[in-house]
Amino acid sequence: MYNGGKIIFGLIIFLAIVTFPFYSNLGGSAKKAMPSLDTPEIYALATKECVRSGEYMKKEHMKVLDEWRDEVVREGKREKISVGGTELEKSLQNGCMHCHSNKEQFCTECHKYAGIDPYCWDCHFDRGEGRL
Repeated sequence: MYNGGKIIFGLIIFLAIVTFPFYSNLGGSAKKAMPSLDTPEIYALATKECVRSGEYMKKEHMKVLDEWRDEVVREGKREKISVGGTELEKSLQNGCMHCHSNKEQFCTECHKYAGIDPYCWDCHFDRGEGRL
C-alpha cells in the first residue's frame, strides 16, 4: 500500500464531516417552547377550557382550524360555538384570537420552536397589528 497514509487521513476527514452534526451539539439543547396563556380573556373564563382539551389542541390545532375553514368558507356553516359560556365565531381572528390575544407569546413562540412558518398569517392578522 503506497498511499495508505493518504487513505487513512481521508477516512478520518470523512468521518469527522459525517459525524459533525452529532458531536457539535453535545450538551446543548433548544429551549423548550412555553406558550403564554396569560391574557385577561382567559382569566375571565370560568372553566379555562378551549374548544377541545389542551393536550389535543397542542397537537392537533391545525386540524381544528382546517375543519372550521372548510365549514365556514366552503360550506357556509357560520354557527357560533360556546366556550366556557362565551359565544365565539369559528374564526382564527374573532374566535381563537379572542382568548389567545398574545400572538407573539402564544402562536409565534411554538411555531419558532418547531421551525414552522404557518400560512395563516398570509391572510389573517392579529387585531394588535394595526392593519385594517
